[in-house]
Amino acid sequence: MVCVASEYQHEKLDLCGIEPELYRGAVDPSFFIGIAIHAGVNSGISAEGAVNMLQSLEMLRAPRLDEPLLVQGEIKTVETVARGQRVETHVWFSNQEDEVVLRANRISLRPSKNSSESRGAGDRPLPVITDIASLEQKSSFQLTPEIVCGYSSEGNSIHYDERAAKAGGFRAPIIGGGMGVHYLMADLWAVKQPARFKCNIYFRRPIFWDDSVSVRADESYRALGLLKEVATASGSETKIGTEMEVVYCD
Repeated sequence: MVCVASEYQHEKLDLCGIEPELYRGAVDPSFFIGIAIHAGVNSGISAEGAVNMLQSLEMLRAPRLDEPLLVQGEIKTVETVARGQRVETHVWFSNQEDEVVLRANRISLRPSKNSSESRGAGDRPLPVITDIASLEQKSSFQLTPEIVCGYSSEGNSIHYDERAAKAGGFRAPIIGGGMGVHYLMADLWAVKQPARFKCNIYFRRPIFWDDSVSVRADESYRALGLLKEVATASGSETKIGTEMEVVYCD
Protein backbone atom coordinates (compact mmCIF):
# COMPACT_ATOMS: atom_id res chain seq x y z
CA MET A 1 0.00 0.00 0.00
CA VAL A 2 1.11 3.56 -0.67
CA CYS A 3 -0.20 7.01 0.19
CA VAL A 4 0.78 10.64 -0.17
CA ALA A 5 0.96 12.12 3.31
CA SER A 6 -0.25 15.68 3.87
CA GLU A 7 3.13 16.72 5.24
CA TYR A 8 4.99 15.22 2.29
CA GLN A 9 2.87 16.99 -0.32
CA HIS A 10 3.18 20.28 1.53
CA GLU A 11 6.95 19.94 1.79
CA LYS A 12 7.56 19.04 -1.86
CA LEU A 13 5.16 21.56 -3.40
CA ASP A 14 6.40 24.34 -1.14
CA LEU A 15 9.96 23.50 -2.19
CA CYS A 16 8.94 23.82 -5.86
CA GLY A 17 7.35 27.22 -5.17
CA ILE A 18 3.77 25.91 -5.57
CA GLU A 19 1.01 26.73 -3.10
CA PRO A 20 0.12 23.39 -1.39
CA GLU A 21 -3.38 24.53 -0.38
CA LEU A 22 -4.32 24.68 -4.06
CA TYR A 23 -5.37 21.01 -3.94
CA ARG A 24 -7.74 21.33 -0.96
CA GLY A 25 -7.11 17.88 0.50
CA ALA A 26 -6.58 16.10 -2.81
CA VAL A 27 -3.26 14.65 -3.95
CA ASP A 28 -1.48 16.38 -6.81
CA PRO A 29 -1.65 13.55 -9.42
CA SER A 30 1.93 14.34 -10.45
CA PHE A 31 3.17 12.52 -7.37
CA PHE A 32 2.03 9.19 -8.80
CA ILE A 33 4.66 9.43 -11.52
CA GLY A 34 7.41 9.06 -8.94
CA ILE A 35 5.42 6.62 -6.81
CA ALA A 36 4.97 4.33 -9.82
CA ILE A 37 8.71 4.45 -10.55
CA HIS A 38 9.59 3.68 -6.92
CA ALA A 39 7.12 0.80 -6.88
CA GLY A 40 9.14 -0.68 -9.73
CA VAL A 41 12.38 -0.07 -7.85
CA ASN A 42 10.94 -1.87 -4.82
CA SER A 43 10.15 -4.80 -7.12
CA GLY A 44 13.72 -4.97 -8.37
CA ILE A 45 13.41 -2.76 -11.49
CA SER A 46 16.21 -0.20 -11.36
CA ALA A 47 15.44 3.40 -12.31
CA GLU A 48 19.11 4.40 -12.39
CA GLY A 49 19.92 6.40 -15.52
CA ALA A 50 16.42 6.03 -17.00
CA VAL A 51 14.98 9.06 -18.82
CA ASN A 52 11.24 9.69 -19.02
CA MET A 53 9.95 10.10 -22.59
CA LEU A 54 6.17 9.79 -22.33
CA GLN A 55 4.01 9.67 -19.23
CA SER A 56 0.25 9.28 -19.17
CA LEU A 57 -2.00 9.91 -16.18
CA GLU A 58 -5.66 8.94 -16.00
CA MET A 59 -7.45 10.17 -12.90
CA LEU A 60 -10.80 8.47 -12.35
CA ARG A 61 -11.31 10.45 -9.17
CA ALA A 62 -9.02 12.63 -7.12
CA PRO A 63 -6.97 10.62 -4.60
CA ARG A 64 -7.13 12.08 -1.11
CA LEU A 65 -4.19 12.99 1.07
CA ASP A 66 -3.25 10.14 3.45
CA GLU A 67 -5.53 7.71 1.57
CA PRO A 68 -4.02 4.20 1.35
CA LEU A 69 -3.90 2.82 -2.19
CA LEU A 70 -2.77 -0.51 -3.57
CA VAL A 71 -0.21 -0.16 -6.36
CA GLN A 72 0.10 -2.79 -9.10
CA GLY A 73 1.91 -2.79 -12.42
CA GLU A 74 3.65 -4.63 -15.21
CA ILE A 75 6.28 -4.16 -17.87
CA LYS A 76 4.42 -4.24 -21.19
CA THR A 77 7.26 -4.05 -23.72
CA VAL A 78 11.04 -3.73 -23.95
CA GLU A 79 12.37 -2.56 -27.32
CA THR A 80 16.03 -2.26 -28.30
CA VAL A 81 16.77 1.12 -29.91
CA ALA A 82 19.96 2.89 -30.99
CA ARG A 83 20.48 4.56 -27.60
CA GLY A 84 19.62 1.57 -25.42
CA GLN A 85 16.25 0.15 -24.40
CA ARG A 86 12.81 1.71 -24.72
CA VAL A 87 10.62 0.35 -21.90
CA GLU A 88 6.83 0.63 -21.53
CA THR A 89 5.33 0.13 -18.06
CA HIS A 90 1.72 0.22 -16.87
CA VAL A 91 0.89 1.00 -13.23
CA TRP A 92 -2.49 1.43 -11.54
CA PHE A 93 -3.66 2.46 -8.06
CA SER A 94 -6.77 1.01 -6.39
CA ASN A 95 -8.62 1.80 -3.18
CA GLN A 96 -9.60 -0.71 -0.51
CA GLU A 97 -12.78 -1.55 -2.45
CA ASP A 98 -10.59 -2.59 -5.41
CA GLU A 99 -11.72 0.40 -7.48
CA VAL A 100 -9.04 1.89 -9.73
CA VAL A 101 -8.48 5.51 -8.76
CA LEU A 102 -5.60 6.43 -11.07
CA ARG A 103 -3.44 4.93 -13.83
CA ALA A 104 0.15 5.99 -14.56
CA ASN A 105 1.67 4.47 -17.71
CA ARG A 106 5.16 5.36 -18.88
CA ILE A 107 7.63 4.98 -21.71
CA SER A 108 11.24 5.54 -20.69
CA LEU A 109 14.68 5.22 -22.23
CA ARG A 110 17.37 3.19 -20.51
CA PRO A 111 20.53 4.46 -22.25
CA SER A 112 23.33 2.00 -22.91
CA LYS A 113 26.41 2.73 -20.84
CA ASN A 114 28.81 5.08 -22.62
CA SER A 115 26.57 5.17 -25.68
CA SER A 116 27.75 7.76 -28.21
CA GLU A 117 24.30 7.96 -29.82
CA SER A 118 22.53 11.29 -29.29
CA ARG A 119 19.41 10.20 -31.16
CA GLY A 120 17.57 6.97 -31.75
CA ALA A 121 15.03 6.29 -29.00
CA GLY A 122 12.19 5.00 -31.16
CA ASP A 123 9.20 6.75 -32.72
CA ARG A 124 8.82 10.37 -31.63
CA PRO A 125 5.18 11.46 -31.06
CA LEU A 126 3.92 14.50 -32.93
CA PRO A 127 4.01 17.78 -30.94
CA VAL A 128 0.96 18.84 -28.96
CA ILE A 129 1.91 22.52 -29.22
CA THR A 130 2.72 23.77 -32.70
CA ASP A 131 2.64 27.52 -32.04
CA ILE A 132 4.25 28.73 -28.82
CA ALA A 133 3.21 32.32 -29.57
CA SER A 134 -0.47 31.32 -29.31
CA LEU A 135 -0.11 30.29 -25.67
CA GLU A 136 -0.74 32.52 -22.67
CA GLN A 137 2.02 32.73 -20.06
CA LYS A 138 0.80 31.79 -16.60
CA SER A 139 3.76 31.60 -14.22
CA SER A 140 7.53 31.36 -14.11
CA PHE A 141 10.06 29.71 -11.81
CA GLN A 142 13.82 29.76 -11.30
CA LEU A 143 15.24 26.33 -10.55
CA THR A 144 18.34 25.88 -8.41
CA PRO A 145 20.48 22.87 -7.50
CA GLU A 146 19.19 23.16 -3.93
CA ILE A 147 15.56 22.94 -5.06
CA VAL A 148 16.15 20.05 -7.46
CA CYS A 149 18.30 18.05 -5.03
CA GLY A 150 15.78 18.69 -2.28
CA TYR A 151 13.01 17.27 -4.44
CA SER A 152 14.93 14.32 -5.94
CA SER A 153 17.41 12.79 -3.54
CA GLU A 154 17.13 9.07 -4.30
CA GLY A 155 16.33 6.52 -6.98
CA ASN A 156 18.00 8.06 -10.03
CA SER A 157 21.22 9.99 -9.53
CA ILE A 158 21.01 11.91 -12.85
CA HIS A 159 18.62 14.19 -10.91
CA TYR A 160 21.09 15.16 -8.19
CA ASP A 161 24.63 13.97 -8.98
CA GLU A 162 26.73 15.87 -11.52
CA ARG A 163 28.97 12.95 -12.42
CA ALA A 164 26.01 10.65 -13.02
CA ALA A 165 24.27 13.29 -15.14
CA LYS A 166 27.37 13.84 -17.31
CA ALA A 167 27.81 10.08 -17.69
CA GLY A 168 24.23 10.04 -19.00
CA GLY A 169 25.07 12.69 -21.60
CA PHE A 170 23.74 15.78 -19.80
CA ARG A 171 25.68 18.96 -18.97
CA ALA A 172 24.22 18.96 -15.45
CA PRO A 173 21.57 17.12 -13.41
CA ILE A 174 18.07 17.27 -14.88
CA ILE A 175 14.78 17.52 -13.03
CA GLY A 176 12.69 14.38 -12.75
CA GLY A 177 9.69 14.20 -15.05
CA GLY A 178 7.26 14.28 -12.15
CA MET A 179 8.82 17.42 -10.74
CA GLY A 180 8.26 19.29 -13.99
CA VAL A 181 4.67 18.05 -14.20
CA HIS A 182 3.92 19.64 -10.81
CA TYR A 183 4.21 23.07 -12.43
CA LEU A 184 1.80 22.18 -15.25
CA MET A 185 -0.65 20.39 -12.97
CA ALA A 186 -0.81 23.29 -10.52
CA ASP A 187 -1.91 25.67 -13.24
CA LEU A 188 -4.41 23.15 -14.62
CA TRP A 189 -5.85 22.55 -11.15
CA ALA A 190 -6.10 26.25 -10.32
CA VAL A 191 -8.25 26.90 -13.39
CA LYS A 192 -10.12 23.65 -14.08
CA GLN A 193 -10.10 21.57 -10.87
CA PRO A 194 -11.07 18.50 -12.95
CA ALA A 195 -13.00 15.65 -11.31
CA ARG A 196 -11.77 13.22 -13.98
CA PHE A 197 -9.26 13.64 -16.76
CA LYS A 198 -6.62 11.95 -18.88
CA CYS A 199 -3.36 13.51 -19.97
CA ASN A 200 -0.37 12.56 -22.04
CA ILE A 201 2.87 14.21 -21.02
CA TYR A 202 5.77 14.43 -23.46
CA PHE A 203 9.30 15.13 -22.27
CA ARG A 204 10.81 16.92 -25.25
CA ARG A 205 14.00 18.42 -23.81
CA PRO A 206 15.88 18.01 -20.55
CA ILE A 207 15.31 20.71 -17.98
CA PHE A 208 18.45 21.33 -15.96
CA TRP A 209 18.72 22.14 -12.29
CA ASP A 210 19.63 25.77 -12.98
CA ASP A 211 17.10 26.55 -15.75
CA SER A 212 14.41 29.21 -15.65
CA VAL A 213 11.04 27.79 -16.73
CA SER A 214 7.61 29.18 -17.53
CA VAL A 215 4.16 27.61 -17.72
CA ARG A 216 2.01 28.46 -20.72
CA ALA A 217 -1.42 27.18 -21.77
CA ASP A 218 -3.87 27.47 -24.62
CA GLU A 219 -7.29 29.04 -24.06
CA SER A 220 -9.08 25.71 -23.61
CA TYR A 221 -6.49 24.28 -21.24
CA ARG A 222 -6.11 21.23 -23.44
CA ALA A 223 -2.45 21.96 -24.15
CA LEU A 224 0.05 23.18 -21.56
CA GLY A 225 3.79 23.59 -21.84
CA LEU A 226 6.75 24.00 -19.52
CA LEU A 227 9.16 26.18 -21.51
CA LYS A 228 12.81 27.18 -21.18
CA GLU A 229 15.38 29.26 -23.01
CA VAL A 230 17.75 27.31 -25.24
CA ALA A 231 21.03 28.80 -26.47
CA THR A 232 21.32 29.27 -30.24
CA ALA A 233 23.98 30.65 -32.57
CA SER A 234 22.22 34.01 -32.54
CA GLY A 235 21.40 34.16 -28.83
CA SER A 236 18.56 32.12 -27.35
CA GLU A 237 15.13 30.78 -28.25
CA THR A 238 12.14 29.71 -26.18
CA LYS A 239 11.61 25.96 -26.51
CA ILE A 240 9.29 23.38 -24.99
CA GLY A 241 10.81 21.22 -22.29
CA THR A 242 7.63 19.35 -21.32
CA GLU A 243 4.18 19.50 -22.86
CA MET A 244 0.87 18.10 -21.65
CA GLU A 245 -2.21 17.15 -23.68
CA VAL A 246 -5.39 17.04 -21.59
CA VAL A 247 -8.72 15.26 -22.21
CA TYR A 248 -11.49 16.10 -19.73
CA CYS A 249 -13.88 13.30 -18.74
CA ASP A 250 -16.42 15.23 -16.62
